[in-house]
Amino acid sequence: MTVFNSRVNPGSDAFKKNRQDMLALVDKLGQLNARGAMISEKRRARMEARGQLTPRERLARLLDPGMPFLEVGNLAGYLLDTQDEEKSIPGSTVITGIGFIGGVRSMIVVDDSGIAAGILTQATGFRVRRCEEIALQQKLPFVHLVESGGGDLLKYTVEGFVEGGALFGNLARLSRAGIPVISILHGSST
Repeated sequence: MTVFNSRVNPGSDAFKKNRQDMLALVDKLGQLNARGAMISEKRRARMEARGQLTPRERLARLLDPGMPFLEVGNLAGYLLDTQDEEKSIPGSTVITGIGFIGGVRSMIVVDDSGIAAGILTQATGFRVRRCEEIALQQKLPFVHLVESGGGDLLKYTVEGFVEGGALFGNLARLSRAGIPVISILHGSST
């Protein structure tokens, strides 16, 4: 086995500063990743009153226990919805990632109805489209838990309908490739 020699000196001041800066950025990333979950969690009482699970509870029940879930695109849309770093919602209105369902590695999309009723925003479209592309490239079954207010009509653009068409086109490509495409409608959806 080849031995790699490093010129990095972990005791140097430059290394220590770089490490400290990186850890601060990793901490900020963790805070950003938690923001969407915290916003969605504010709707817990309303969902429980309806007898519903939260999106993350539903995802946890879908996934094989003890198996990893790799979130994909969790910073999609950050600072796209607003330039205010304290109010922007990373990941938009959807939870996406790769996990195991019945022992099968799958691409999973969960509409987060706890954030803006799970409406399809520009960032949501970008994130879901990327997940479709990964599913096609990696031949992963595509599973979508649907509970959504539909398109964001308050921010309607023609481009939004084009993006929606691209999403449906990708679903057709997945199906044509023989990759399972499964949508589970479990709540209101338009």
